Amino acid sequence: MNTLIYLRRLVCTMALLGMTAACAAAPDAGHALPLTRVADVPLGGNTTRMDYASLDPGRHLLFIAHLGDSAVIVFDTHAQKVVARIAGISHVHGVLAVPALDRVYATATGTDQLVAIDENTLKVVARAPAGVYPDGMAYAPKEHKLYVSDETGGTDTVIDVRTNTLVATIALGGQVGNTQYDPVSGHIFANVQTRGQLAEIDPATDRIIARIDLPGARGNHGLLIVPAQRLAFIACEDNARLLVLNLTNRRVVASFAVGGDPDVLAIDPQLDLIYVAGEAGIVSVFKAQNDMVTKIGEGMLGPNAHVVAVDPLSHRAYFPLKNLRGRTALRIMDVRLSTAANSTRTLISAKQR
Repeated sequence: MNTLIYLRRLVCTMALLGMTAACAAAPDAGHALPLTRVADVPLGGNTTRMDYASLDPGRHLLFIAHLGDSAVIVFDTHAQKVVARIAGISHVHGVLAVPALDRVYATATGTDQLVAIDENTLKVVARAPAGVYPDGMAYAPKEHKLYVSDETGGTDTVIDVRTNTLVATIALGGQVGNTQYDPVSGHIFANVQTRGQLAEIDPATDRIIARIDLPGARGNHGLLIVPAQRLAFIACEDNARLLVLNLTNRRVVASFAVGGDPDVLAIDPQLDLIYVAGEAGIVSVFKAQNDMVTKIGEGMLGPNAHVVAVDPLSHRAYFPLKNLRGRTALRIMDVRLSTAANSTRTLISAKQR
């Protein structure tokens, strides 16, 4: 962690404790978050770090990586309660539900493994080696392959989900951020955050077919593909920027300031809302529609609110918090549709920029 990021987090933490009203990455005063809090539900366990979350909307199950407790939390979004804790996944970082396979995958950096979990039994059914520091994941369904970001190893590790075996290791030439699948091209995209690039991988050959430069990127870690609009949203943790990349012409077409140390991104596809969650606790909400992107709200969501998952059916957003007044909690938010629909004055054309 560099000194600048540390100082940002320290100042924001002091603000949350009431020690100061200042925050190094202050929210956009002009647009409050278009969200209403529904509930803060206890998640149990120790007040240690949470990481990625992934939702299976058909089963109404949200899977949360409780990194500090080496467990995956299983949360029923209908009943609004924890229904299981899957232990023994050492330093779990990434988690990805793949409903078509009845599987949930988790990355265990403590053992450098990919862990497969059966959604029916919520039991671990397989483990496979997954590089040096496995983190985020993406699934290519046609090839039946899972791509695992090896952050410090500088690779994407490729796992065949039919056999749960490692089939390829793709050297990316730098520290790797998040990895995502694009269903339109059928390709995998991975952030190479120390090179300010996005690498494009063909799952048919497991080879890099393009490297896309990202002007203005510093520490491009978070990644979200919006296939219908041919856009990629890239969160840069070292300079608190969100870049918008046009996947057709491979150009960065917009850049927005966001809260300090942005991490996880999520989308509500029906409402065309993009969420950016950051370590400083600030969440930014964007609307991407008709080739236009605009920030419609930003504000303090909660301490270390760097993870977000969105239910496309209920439109609720879920934010795991490691320490909310001395306990872990899942902060559940509803979107205010009227606010989101009417905030159109700052539209930026992704095609024209």
